[in-house]
Amino acid sequence: MPTKRLYQNDSYLRSFSATVLSCEPAKNGWEIVLDQTAFYPEGGGQPADHGTLGDAQVLDVKNHGEEILHFTDTPLIPGSTVTGVLDFARRFDHMQQHSGEHLVSGLLHDAYGFENVGFHLGTEAVVIDISGPLGNEALEEVERAANEVVFADLPIAVTYPDAQALQALAYRSKIEIEGQVRIVTIPTADTCACCGTHVARTGEIGLIKLCGAQSYKGGTRITMLSGRRAVAFAMREHQQVAAISALLSAKQPDIVSAVERLQQSEAAVRQALGCRTTELLNYRAAAYAGERCPLVFEEALAPDDLRRYALRLLESGAEQCGVFSAKENGFQYAVATAETQDLRAFGLALNKALNGRGGGKPPLLQGSVSATRKQIEAFWNEGAQL
Repeated sequence: MPTKRLYQNDSYLRSFSATVLSCEPAKNGWEIVLDQTAFYPEGGGQPADHGTLGDAQVLDVKNHGEEILHFTDTPLIPGSTVTGVLDFARRFDHMQQHSGEHLVSGLLHDAYGFENVGFHLGTEAVVIDISGPLGNEALEEVERAANEVVFADLPIAVTYPDAQALQALAYRSKIEIEGQVRIVTIPTADTCACCGTHVARTGEIGLIKLCGAQSYKGGTRITMLSGRRAVAFAMREHQQVAAISALLSAKQPDIVSAVERLQQSEAAVRQALGCRTTELLNYRAAAYAGERCPLVFEEALAPDDLRRYALRLLESGAEQCGVFSAKENGFQYAVATAETQDLRAFGLALNKALNGRGGGKPPLLQGSVSATRKQIEAFWNEGAQL
């Protein structure tokens, strides 16, 4: 027996009465079929509604042919009458997000002819995949246009056109639909076949914010927020900007310039530090001049500095050298040889003996070991080097 879908004609229905047609054990609870329901089943990119059926918690809702399955934590008696109550905060959030997605997708279709080829209403954001490339300027323009439609507070209509009217109607649809088609229309913005739940007027969508976009499969993947989610996002962003403004001692409109100046200053400091580090490495390498296979331990050297130090040791006359710098639970290393020899076998032996990992080109190896200084010295002094 088909389940009557009450949500299709009234997205605002918060509670309803229904007859329990069946109750069967399911994997993590019970599978309930009602004669009618206001619970939206997962589908079309929109998650299922949650709520209660009597004392039972509705954990998930799915389509099963013409029936709707309600997955609950406790059983219900077949033939009994039960009251269903929706988690309406969740439902209304989904209504805002889904209607916002229609509005943005419709405007993009009208302006650029691109199709919405993917839609996912997640717990944090809505993701839509658009069939063509979109730049920042286009995205900013569609965001402005979408919010203008919100401000106009236009009525959103749900209709069921007959076959003749449907044939004459220009509407968006991802798939070919057999039988009765449900059309959701946002005046001036969109006409789309859809089975989901929507707000009654565009003003209820609330703020629309496109908060991210990236190239995806030849098109554009957009992350967007509507309603309370968009407001919460704007508040978080403002808090972040205010905090950065305070840290930089710059007015909020000037923080980009302040960050650019900070980056320039940091680049200059890094360059100066690099010069001083090079001088220090040259000085320290000179202390090992004449040693055939020096083993050096230094504090807090970055991987690139380890490599540079090893090369300086070779320039000072070493045939083979090892430079180790302490890190948590071990050391980072660079091992190099001045001869045209392949160090990879040595590297395998070093990593095996000292619980390490790493690699590189034959004359220079880098990695890390989980060993003590004494263990490293013992390995080096036992003639393991080439």
